[in-house]
Amino acid sequence: MPELQGSRRKLKVVIGALVAVDVIAIAVLISPLVGSAESRREQIQQLSAELRVKTHAVEPLRGMDKKVVVAKDQIADFYRDRFGGHDSDITSELGKLASESGVHILQAKYKQEDPEASGIVPVEVEGNFSGDYLQLVRFINALERSKLFFTVDSISLASEGTGPIRLEVKLHSYLRNT
Repeated sequence: MPELQGSRRKLKVVIGALVAVDVIAIAVLISPLVGSAESRREQIQQLSAELRVKTHAVEPLRGMDKKVVVAKDQIADFYRDRFGGHDSDITSELGKLASESGVHILQAKYKQEDPEASGIVPVEVEGNFSGDYLQLVRFINALERSKLFFTVDSISLASEGTGPIRLEVKLHSYLRNT
């Protein structure tokens, strides 16, 4: 019998603890701390809207690992196709563009700058050209459309009355650091 009395006492303690937990749960459910069902619904809607906004913001970053590989390949292709491998590539391209446009090269100076970390070497070109206005316009357009990459920094025109117009151009091109 003493065993039943000890078990009965333990059972009463457990039942009392469970009743206390039930009372606390009911109090929390009814209390303003948790809020009404309507406020919980509004909170869920607000959180859902935030989730949609953040998902939309992250969308461009999906597949970034593949985009980086594609970009590296595109950069390598651009360097290979648009940057010369030798100094003579720039000289021959300028000569070809000048002759196709009917422009005469009076003088051209080439100055290699320090190589960049990306593996390209900027080359500054200062050139004096002569021709009529239409030929010079064609030459500048040909520079901009050339397969070899040129950036025109400055242009100045000079004329001495009649005769050809002088064009002074300062531009940059690039070489692959091979």
